[in-house]
Amino acid sequence: MRPRDYHFLCLDPAWMIDWMTDMLHILTDLTRRSTRYGNIGLGLCLLLGLPSCSLMPVADSTLEPRRLGRELQTYHIPAEFSESGPDEHAALTFTQPTGLLTVPTALAAALLNSPTLAAFSWEVRTREARALQAGLRPNPEVGFEVEEFGGSGGRTAFDSSETTFLLGQLLELGGKRAKRQRLATLERDLAAWDYETRRLDVLTTVAKVFVVTLTAQERVSLEEEHVQLAQEVLQTVARQVKAGAVSPVEEIRAQVALASSRVELSQRKREQTAAQLQLAATWGSTAVTFSAVSGDLETVVPPPSANDLLPHLIHNPDIARWSVEKEQRHAALELEQARQIPNVEVGAGVRYFNADTSAALVFETRMPLMLFNRNQGGIQEAHARLAKAEAEQRAAQVQTRATLAAAHQALVSAFEQVSALRDSIIPQAQSAFVGVSLAYQRGRLRYLDVLDARRTLFTLRGQYVEALASYHTAVADVERLIAEPLAALDHTDGTH
Repeated sequence: MRPRDYHFLCLDPAWMIDWMTDMLHILTDLTRRSTRYGNIGLGLCLLLGLPSCSLMPVADSTLEPRRLGRELQTYHIPAEFSESGPDEHAALTFTQPTGLLTVPTALAAALLNSPTLAAFSWEVRTREARALQAGLRPNPEVGFEVEEFGGSGGRTAFDSSETTFLLGQLLELGGKRAKRQRLATLERDLAAWDYETRRLDVLTTVAKVFVVTLTAQERVSLEEEHVQLAQEVLQTVARQVKAGAVSPVEEIRAQVALASSRVELSQRKREQTAAQLQLAATWGSTAVTFSAVSGDLETVVPPPSANDLLPHLIHNPDIARWSVEKEQRHAALELEQARQIPNVEVGAGVRYFNADTSAALVFETRMPLMLFNRNQGGIQEAHARLAKAEAEQRAAQVQTRATLAAAHQALVSAFEQVSALRDSIIPQAQSAFVGVSLAYQRGRLRYLDVLDARRTLFTLRGQYVEALASYHTAVADVERLIAEPLAALDHTDGTH
């Protein structure tokens, strides 16, 4: 027999006939030299075991993270684990953050212990297992058959029976197995993109919740200052009443203002506690183990223009994933087209004739006639899904650009509001409050004027804190859309 390169990814009828002929020659030679079934069994294994002996490896599905948060370690399920189940691979050992909590610490805690990321990581491993399964060949089948027994005349017992042992194998033609595994591999890659998308979502969520927590903490500090100032004003009014310079009614008004400030302070503290619990929940904790958050809300920089941001949308995983998505749907179309080609079932064995204790080889093959079902509907569906992917990609691009435009407008608006409050409005209100307080102490103005100036000042300072929170929230939204820090835009090299 001349050597051949047997490759079962795609078979044609001429090749199959040659291969069967060669294998039958092997079986005939082994049978002729054998007195029983040992060598025949060996030949059957050579014939039908060969197509199922190879296994395509599954490549690593690691996807290079986007620039945003790339330096932080992220939770990943181990690439290999035993069949005893996921209990052996619970979340990584995690120590709850304590003391003063910073943004990097909060981000690291969430990425390492996020239940959402753990679920998506398991999905990646699930798709890898599916790709592995898709590359396996069909199992051979073994059969046993007894004929010509239990009848009448000379066939009442097993004297004239024929016993047949068969070993069969399904041969997948048209490269179905390779196409099936390629489709499963691309689906695994899509799961990796979904994981990367969720990773950025976790980063953005933590950044926003951290801003909310820091803002609530600043509001508490502001309200504590408000209470202290109300106490000082009450003491001033009390001295004025004692000296007979003002009416006792103004002291009552000052006491009411102080009580109102204390109620507001209590409300702000409850909001701070709620924000801290929400922040702890991002890394799967139900209790607050840190004492406070540390950050600088007042650090703001002028935002880049919208035109400068647009080229960086290519880094967005919601857009970048569509190249793999379309490839996956094209692979699905190729698989559906390959299913038009019928598979062939081949079988070979040995038949033992009990009447004369002789034996002979048996060979059988069968394949469906593709008369009615040629997978027309499956092919049309795959074509439609491929066309749908093109439309969905365009829709994703348009939607992402629109979302970026809205986020950029919010960022610019918040920056302008912060700048106006910080540079002119609050300094003027502060000067007005100081002037009114001095005039009141000299008896030139009423207490209501002081109360109004104080209320205006603290309202503006509260608006300033709100504007800072809006600015940093908008920064988080923009960074999520371009998948990289705004501070790194000047150093980008265009790679993705």
